[in-house]
Amino acid sequence: MKRAAIVGWGDVATIHHEAIKAIEGVELVGVVDTDPARRAVATQATGAPAFATVAELVEAASPDVVHVATPHDQHITPTLEAVALGVHVIQEKPLAAHLDDAQRLLDADIPAGVKVGVCFQNRYNVSSVELRRLLDSGELGAIRGAYASVVWTRSAEYYRAKPWRASQEQSGGGLLINQAIHTLDLVQWLVGDVTDVHGRVASHKFAEVTEIEDTAEVLFTHADGVQTTFYATLTAPQNRPVELELDCENAYVTLRDGLTVAWKDGRVERFEERRAASGGRAYWGVSHELLIRDFYAKVDDPEPFWISPAEALKSLQMLKATYASSEADAAAAAAHTAPGAPIA
Repeated sequence: MKRAAIVGWGDVATIHHEAIKAIEGVELVGVVDTDPARRAVATQATGAPAFATVAELVEAASPDVVHVATPHDQHITPTLEAVALGVHVIQEKPLAAHLDDAQRLLDADIPAGVKVGVCFQNRYNVSSVELRRLLDSGELGAIRGAYASVVWTRSAEYYRAKPWRASQEQSGGGLLINQAIHTLDLVQWLVGDVTDVHGRVASHKFAEVTEIEDTAEVLFTHADGVQTTFYATLTAPQNRPVELELDCENAYVTLRDGLTVAWKDGRVERFEERRAASGGRAYWGVSHELLIRDFYAKVDDPEPFWISPAEALKSLQMLKATYASSEADAAAAAAHTAPGAPIA
């Protein structure tokens, strides 16, 4: 029996709790939250004891795995505390709010055998798995270009309800880091490492209630020269399906609520996405449990988990390079120059 704990009793903790309950041989032994009221709510919801710190949790409940589901700027510290005590960690995205904080984890002396995985669960979607398989098989041929979009909706109340979401320091950015980061992760995982970024961000709708962007348009250049056009906004009237399209030598591939492969010879293949009920939000998808199951299945294996902090760093670098490019463009507009923003 593996013993699990959740750090941060907020919105996304719900889906982690659901996964823990669903996985055979895993039991929830504790919850950590700095807020006494949320600790009381967590205990009522889960029946597990609640603690104020990771150290108290580990001493009293001896978890094997800790799920870190805190706000962005509070990801790294509890992760470091847990791994230093020999506890494995499943951490919510993003890796961190800021690159220097992420580097603390990358530079940490993690004990041998202790795993850290990051929740980019959309890699477990049927559409993502099938597209990765087709790319690896060579059937699609070379990618010639790509397009991706995240067109969703939010309200001013969304930011007022949890002010950290509207804070540049606490969230690390706006829709790119909070909503679109899963699609950024798929872009680099499926199309290839990103080497250059040129983009702009803006707050068209929520400037009066946030410090961060609600809209972004970016051109990503990959290591092989292929480019991805990316657009995201939170100003739409309703959430639209996330889109990722690849123009390949032998087919045009559309990831949109499933996967459609339009082959050049006229064949069309369709791979439907899974459906599952959840207490979480529909746009979180259905693959959290699959990722979490996979982590527990591999927790005793000697090699690191495949979605590691180093892997999760890539999408964080992409969005931070977008912010840098946007700032540089704004400065260049006055100076009449044309800068870019190479990715770190």
